[in-house]
Amino acid sequence: MKREAPDVGSFVADDAELDLAESFGEIARLLLAEPDAQTTLQRIVALAVEHIDGCEHAGISMITHRKVTSPASSDEIPAIVDQIQSETGEGPCVDAIKEHEVFQTGRLSEENRWPEFTRRTKAESNIESILSFRLFAEQDTMGALNLYSSRFDAFDQHAVAVGAVFATHAAVAMSSSRKVENLEAALRNRELIGQAVGMIRARERVSEAQAFEMLKRASQRLNIKLSSVAEQVVHPADREVPPARRR
Repeated sequence: MKREAPDVGSFVADDAELDLAESFGEIARLLLAEPDAQTTLQRIVALAVEHIDGCEHAGISMITHRKVTSPASSDEIPAIVDQIQSETGEGPCVDAIKEHEVFQTGRLSEENRWPEFTRRTKAESNIESILSFRLFAEQDTMGALNLYSSRFDAFDQHAVAVGAVFATHAAVAMSSSRKVENLEAALRNRELIGQAVGMIRARERVSEAQAFEMLKRASQRLNIKLSSVAEQVVHPADREVPPARRR
């Protein structure tokens, strides 16, 4: 069966789509140039304000021990909103993190989902529109990217789509940072354990295997991590008399 040739014009993106694609490419290049995760996150919120229509403020929220923190903010407004959410225990950013969803409101003054948060946020920040994205990588929720505006219904579907891309960049940056931190911690622990084994060998005149076994038995007996036992061996507590008691 003969198929008609597709309309070439249907594959040509309009100017807006081309501009958006170019913007994403430029954003990716800018983020790759940043030296660490914290700088990357700060760059993301700044670029979100610059590139997302309607966005006046942007911030990243995290929940640590039931407290909402702001590791990156374009200005003081996101931190104010996060503080209110931390004190009230409610709000779109909290829900985005806890319920793994995208939460949006275009008229905060008419919201009834978060009554205490709504009352305080309107009084302290004059925000009306909020768009919150869950930040996750491999099913691990790390926080939320939040966009704010003082205008009613500031974020349309296009803003939601672009915001989702920024949220992906932020999640990747946070996930990569965690992996690097875990790797660095593992290397530090390995070096510490090696130092402890060397000190035990010299002190007890045993082999490397025997010294390591002694370290393991101490870890099991004390019910603490091997690296913690090694820390005590390498950096023992100061047993000297406190300076105030010296004569």
